[in-house]
Amino acid sequence: MTDLVLGIDLGSTSVKAAVLDRAGNCLSRFAEAYPTVRPSADRAEQDPALWMRLIGAALAQFAHDSFRGRIGVGGLCSQVNTHVFVDRTGEPLIPAILWQDTRAGAEAAELDARISVEDKIAWLGAPIPIDASHPLARMLWVSRHRPDIWERTAHVLLPKDYCLLKLTGELVTDPVSNVGIVGTDHNYVGPILDLVPGAAERLAPLNKLSGIVGEISGSFGLPGVPMITGTMDGWVGLFGTGASTNGRTVYVSGTSEVLGISSEEVTGEPGIIVFSKAEGLRLHAGPTQSGGASQGWFCELTGMKAAEMAELVAGTPRRNPTPLFLPQLAGERSPLWNAGLRGAFVGIDSSMAMPDFARAVYEGVAFSARHVLGALEASANVVNDPISCGGGGFIPDIWGQIRADVLGRRLQRLAVNEPGIVGAASLAAFAAGGYTSLEEAHACFAQHDQVWEPDLQKRGLYDDLFGLYKEAIAVNEAIGKRLAVP
Repeated sequence: MTDLVLGIDLGSTSVKAAVLDRAGNCLSRFAEAYPTVRPSADRAEQDPALWMRLIGAALAQFAHDSFRGRIGVGGLCSQVNTHVFVDRTGEPLIPAILWQDTRAGAEAAELDARISVEDKIAWLGAPIPIDASHPLARMLWVSRHRPDIWERTAHVLLPKDYCLLKLTGELVTDPVSNVGIVGTDHNYVGPILDLVPGAAERLAPLNKLSGIVGEISGSFGLPGVPMITGTMDGWVGLFGTGASTNGRTVYVSGTSEVLGISSEEVTGEPGIIVFSKAEGLRLHAGPTQSGGASQGWFCELTGMKAAEMAELVAGTPRRNPTPLFLPQLAGERSPLWNAGLRGAFVGIDSSMAMPDFARAVYEGVAFSARHVLGALEASANVVNDPISCGGGGFIPDIWGQIRADVLGRRLQRLAVNEPGIVGAASLAAFAAGGYTSLEEAHACFAQHDQVWEPDLQKRGLYDDLFGLYKEAIAVNEAIGKRLAVP
């Protein structure tokens, strides 16, 4: 059993890292953002070199804080489905294609039409769609539109696998991160990979989540720290928030909203991702497209900071009517999986002011979470209250309260409010030995510090608005298609 553990979370907007002890205390923390470049409405890209620069800075900080030689193991999780096309030396050939990028929408539809629902269930265990963020859709797009790059591509890597390659020199990935191409037996599904010639040989070897990959090299500030394979931030974040126990419901809010339930039962509910069983857990998950991203968009549009937006909403009572916000600014993932959807403010009148629009953004994101939660509970056949939660979207108390009111559930937040770090550290500590189960390891690292109780007097209001929210999405889809025509 290790005394100190390193956790790294390579998210959609920043690198976060921390050194934790076995009581869950955060001894040192690092966080720094990096930009996303959007050359056009359907593209979102990042520079993988920036990821490594910031991870290196985090390790250097921890070395400066006298943790060199004192950390027994480390875990790294990252955003998916973001893909890095690298050459034989491991260098990126093009910017990383972010999970929000929808350029491969046509290729995704083409591939998805070639696999029946029955085959998906037989191969993957659930009717998982091929959308614009699916690795095969990305590979097909690059092979068609950038054949020169495809010819030079040795591997298509997820962000954490790219970073592990740079940290340890080892090429490896895990089965859970590779949703849609790995089956319930934790092997790649040959018939799916065969849809894109050349895909199979460009994928990294598979290893279990808690397997030790190698040690951090001497070119970084914490050499010699063993690193585990780890997995995607969605799985690790859900696990870190509390899905370490069968039957638990959790809610992670970051750039997107991700809700999950740990459950052995699988009903095949459309729109929900059911991970193959890993480390003794079967997680059902529903990721949206735009949670904190909606807040970021609104703040950039208005010139406000996130804290100012929260203060504005908290200091202004809710009025009736308040605009209805649809957060599908770049399409939607769970439970709709429709890259063509777009956002909107609905029901605007001349009496409305900035606080009303800011509150509408908060509420709209909460409605998207409620949309996912309904499908998720049907998929896992589980309904829970309270729900454990964590992530940057739960830092403003007012947004936490709005979510509790919209969902009609009690929410309890992690004390170390970094689900990815807590999850990565817990998984790494389990891998290092000394714990009998993931649940036992997680219990050492996760505590709660805030609880939001739903306002029962608002239940009727939000029930009605949620019905209108779903109707508005359907109407707005038709309008959006017509607006998209040149």
